[in-house]
Amino acid sequence: MSIPRLHVAADLAEAAEIPGEPGQGHYLGQVMRRKEGDPVHLFNGRDGEWLARIAALRKDRVQFRPESRLRPQQSGPDLRLLLAPVKRDAMDWIVEKATELGVRSIRPVFTARCVIGRVNLERLSTIAREAAEQCERLDVPEIAAPLDLHAALDAWDGAPLLVGDARGKAPSLNVVLAGKAPPLGLLVGPEGGFTDQELDAVRRRPFVSPAALGPRILRAETAAVAGLAVLQALAGDWAAPS
Repeated sequence: MSIPRLHVAADLAEAAEIPGEPGQGHYLGQVMRRKEGDPVHLFNGRDGEWLARIAALRKDRVQFRPESRLRPQQSGPDLRLLLAPVKRDAMDWIVEKATELGVRSIRPVFTARCVIGRVNLERLSTIAREAAEQCERLDVPEIAAPLDLHAALDAWDGAPLLVGDARGKAPSLNVVLAGKAPPLGLLVGPEGGFTDQELDAVRRRPFVSPAALGPRILRAETAAVAGLAVLQALAGDWAAPS
């Protein structure tokens, strides 16, 4: 029987009984059919991963008792995604897959051709947390508050930011990544693409490097996941020794 793995907000330490998060009691008791004394794995993004026991389980409330640390806290490479919001199912999928790919932060950015005018940060944060639980990473990516494209670029800290160039005149992503290391960001535009004015303004930023994502036009969700996979393969932790 597999051991449930859950993210909690509380500090993790031996013999410290801690509360579960909303919904975890129902999940453990009603969905997973667990009971008091059963093992769980817990992580909080700070203290590594812990073996714990269910100390109390009452309807939707659960208490855990951590017993021993299984893995020390580790941080993956600082990879970031700036993404023009897309329709709900595609946006949910991007957040899930970006979490699995080890992205540290995801920020929605509004552009002229966005078809979505608002973002449900609570839902996206839940999707990121559940994906982190499933893929066994030790942290959950930040889902940052949405910003206008230009405001997001103004707030950027100067780390290299790669932007997919649908004009087909940019060098390939592997060429642009040569010699670069995290922190790195990827900017993905809306389904209709950036306007010429937006793309020109983006390319004038000294930290931005246009990069081609192949000879075909990609959907926004494809571009996001494909681009992040290349970043991880060439500059992230995929090549790191196990």
